[in-house]
Amino acid sequence: MPKVPGMIKGLGVTARTMAETIKPKKLGGGAHTVQYPHEKESPPIRARGVIALREDNCTACMLCARSCPDWCIFIEAHKDLAPPRRAGGAPRKVNKLDRFDIDYALCMYCGICVEVCPFDALFWSPEYEYSEPKIADLLHDKTKLGEWMETVPEAPALEAGAEKKKGK
Repeated sequence: MPKVPGMIKGLGVTARTMAETIKPKKLGGGAHTVQYPHEKESPPIRARGVIALREDNCTACMLCARSCPDWCIFIEAHKDLAPPRRAGGAPRKVNKLDRFDIDYALCMYCGICVEVCPFDALFWSPEYEYSEPKIADLLHDKTKLGEWMETVPEAPALEAGAEKKKGK
């Protein structure tokens, strides 16, 4: 047989929590609902929205595409000759990006591609409103991914005692 004083104590906690939750927002009370299309909340600072591409940094190394568990990243590139790094050196071969697409209908937003990119070409943007009427329109190309870079916040300042990476 359950102990009645314990049940009464539990019901008291439940009643207090309910009372705090239903207080009006202006009185500093608990949770509230945002009426989404009419009112928009800003996402948290490190929210995962959409992946943005800084095309100039991409070397088409394919690490992001190979690391993606969903295989939703498509990259095509060609090799171009670039001037030598030192005087008298041979011309270099560099990859030039032709196609960089992410299929957001397949993406599971795990962030592995952003973490694995050694050249800081992929970033998280806090933008979350990019729905499309047709599922085929969720395939974003490098132009669209480059537009998302405008919404990427600046990197936070380094903590005391942290060192910058060499070359940055």
